[in-house]
Amino acid sequence: MVTIGDFKNFEIKVATIKEVQDHPNADRLYVLKVDIGDKEKQLVAGIKPSYTKESLVGRQVVVIDNLEPAVIRGVESQGMLLAAHDEAGIVILSLERSVKEGSIIK
Repeated sequence: MVTIGDFKNFEIKVATIKEVQDHPNADRLYVLKVDIGDKEKQLVAGIKPSYTKESLVGRQVVVIDNLEPAVIRGVESQGMLLAAHDEAGIVILSLERSVKEGSIIK
């Protein structure tokens, strides 16, 4: 079980995708540049089978901002894009309306 205290440790924020590139070492991954308000970060996300690059640029998404960086197939990821997955594929979490980058998800 995760306590409310554990949950509060996650910095879940709104980000806007600024750039999308193919991962150089993986067919199912994208390398995203996202704006989190006070900074830009690079994320590696396994969403390529479900989204084109063009459909992602400019889209607001939900990210975990304070994860320890991880190297994924040779590329550093500085956070995590949140998404759901079922038998129909991957769906990234998005917002009902546009909000300021860096807004906190509670």
